[in-house]
Amino acid sequence: MDFIFFAFLLLLFTQLQSGFSEVFNIPLNSEASYKLYWTPNYELKSIKFEIHLTPSLNKGDWFALGFSNYGDFSYADYCFVLRDENGHYSIQDVWSDDDLMKIDERSQDCDGFSWSVRYNVTRFSFDRKFDTCDGDDLVIEDGTTHIVWLRGTQDLTNNEEDVDSISLTSATEQGMERTQLMKTLSPDNLNNREKAWSYVFHNTKLQVPTEETTYWCRVIRLPPELSETKHHVIQFESAIQPSSEGIVHHMELFHCIAPPEQDVPLYEGPCSSPTKPAPVESCKSVIAAWAMGALPFKYPKETGRPLGGPSNNPYVMLEVHYNNPEHRTGLIDNSGLRLLISKSLRRYDAGIMELGLEYTDKMAIPPRTPYFTLTGYCTSECTTVSLPSQGIKIFGSQLHTHLTGKRVVTRHIRNGRELAELNRDNHYSPHFQEIRLLKHAVTLLPGDALITTCVYNTQSRPNVTLGGFAITDEMCVNYIHYYPLIDLEVCKSSVTSENLHTFFSYMHDWEGDRTNPDKGISYNYNAIDWSPAKTRLLQEFFDQSTMSMQCNQSNGLKFPGDWENLPNTPVLYPLPPKPRYCSPK
Repeated sequence: MDFIFFAFLLLLFTQLQSGFSEVFNIPLNSEASYKLYWTPNYELKSIKFEIHLTPSLNKGDWFALGFSNYGDFSYADYCFVLRDENGHYSIQDVWSDDDLMKIDERSQDCDGFSWSVRYNVTRFSFDRKFDTCDGDDLVIEDGTTHIVWLRGTQDLTNNEEDVDSISLTSATEQGMERTQLMKTLSPDNLNNREKAWSYVFHNTKLQVPTEETTYWCRVIRLPPELSETKHHVIQFESAIQPSSEGIVHHMELFHCIAPPEQDVPLYEGPCSSPTKPAPVESCKSVIAAWAMGALPFKYPKETGRPLGGPSNNPYVMLEVHYNNPEHRTGLIDNSGLRLLISKSLRRYDAGIMELGLEYTDKMAIPPRTPYFTLTGYCTSECTTVSLPSQGIKIFGSQLHTHLTGKRVVTRHIRNGRELAELNRDNHYSPHFQEIRLLKHAVTLLPGDALITTCVYNTQSRPNVTLGGFAITDEMCVNYIHYYPLIDLEVCKSSVTSENLHTFFSYMHDWEGDRTNPDKGISYNYNAIDWSPAKTRLLQEFFDQSTMSMQCNQSNGLKFPGDWENLPNTPVLYPLPPKPRYCSPK
């Protein structure tokens, strides 16, 4: 382990001297015996990767690290490392079809290969461009990257025919992890003479369940020093014990939205348990969120997230996602989230605003559909009446869908002209949610509009998917973090009820479906005999319908205005396609 730490420091020093940024790392397996380190170079538009494997590769062993659209091992591109019969290491750029590895004959995009072995640890590194201009290679973007890996043993002589013969199913080990490779670095955010202290909200001697996936919830009462006086959260990060490094997948800390005097039961157990007390459902306002590989989230120097004080409920809830694919037993965990808290309040309170679609069954996604979009609007009419003249500064974003979400983007519109996107994740996963610091703070002015679009895939579902709160329902939301705190808390939309009623009537009169105006929305969506043609009709309806707006204050009431039958926000001057910074080899 001393060698690994020394190697890590050496890599860090080397890369920083070469113009690279900070070194990041994630475990690749639950035992953390395989680890991935990486550092992006934004000037060269490339990433240096380094993999540490324990135990070391034997003669004839191979290891492949790959990049995949959504975590599939097939149709991914890999950097394939082989230790041959002479003990020599080599690297190949390969891709995979349904079953077999294939040498990429057009280009070698796993560059700068080096390796070493010591103390039964194989360490190798290589460089890879963000965009290789190779049609078989995944473009590495700002959003989520699904990293896949395989390890195996085969009688190879390091020629192309042998590598081309390797079946994906021949791997003796494999795994997949999600992370954001192109992270936003935040500078030191402590002000001069600012006194801050850390507090860890954590599980205590929790025996991790043997199920592959567990969401564990624990309600915690704030200590008196926090609950009695308002503080600012100025940073948060993970606090994971080393033995749990590979099984703690992501964590969130929620504030319980209830009157200050109301007690919330100190529940501790599975988040989806039917025995969870009803008052715990009030714990839904996100304070902090971390996912594997995430950096400490640092608030800008001007602002902090309010926590505590006599006007707020003193309860919070920690939610931890444990990933235990090997069904290991006897795991005891004390992990949680560490908050850096200041009693010296900063100039501005930070706020969280909800963008996107209302939580309503008026939104729906037909079954067996590979690509379907839903869009929610924060309209210029709403920002005009709710934002101060100088606007607000948006510095963070947490995209959110449920299980069928595949892509999320929020666009920024001013006077019909599209500005730089607020946030985008082309390979979004509901199993990897983190609050991401924006690379540049965005100023939202009165009269601006924000358009949030989510892409869904319901190919595996036989029935229609409705909008709602259950994990099997769907959402399309962007929780933006901003300052100064204003009274606008929700800026979301839905199609109007009248238009939806007209759609159901059309499906009955012209398509012969058993929809009924006297029945509820859920009944009518399920009464449609869905086909590709009817799916296209619903998509056109959602794209063209006027909308109902939630332009809501923090007390739940709407701002004064007419919020029904609003038109969609026009985008007269959309952004041009992003240029590709690559050149074919």
